[in-house]
Amino acid sequence: MTQTKTMIQTEAIFDSVSYFLAQDQDVADLRRRIEDAVGTSGSFVHLVVVGNRQVSVLVTPHSRVTISVSTVAFDERDTGDTEYPYGGYYDMI
Repeated sequence: MTQTKTMIQTEAIFDSVSYFLAQDQDVADLRRRIEDAVGTSGSFVHLVVVGNRQVSVLVTPHSRVTISVSTVAFDERDTGDTEYPYGGYYDMI
């Protein structure tokens, strides 16, 4: 019997909008950057999400953010390399 490869997937929800982070994202650093942004009147927090796409989220003192982790099936495409996006409208290029 072969062992199924797995990976940890991190989900960040910003004001009810969900983003699954690419594998190379430093979650501790993301938490710090969110905390820093909350200390301002508003600041963009940049992250790379599954599909190797860059996302910028405006975080304010009124933002609600939830971060959770789970184990999912391994996806070799999920590298965080924004030069090689996949999924969604990128598949039509």
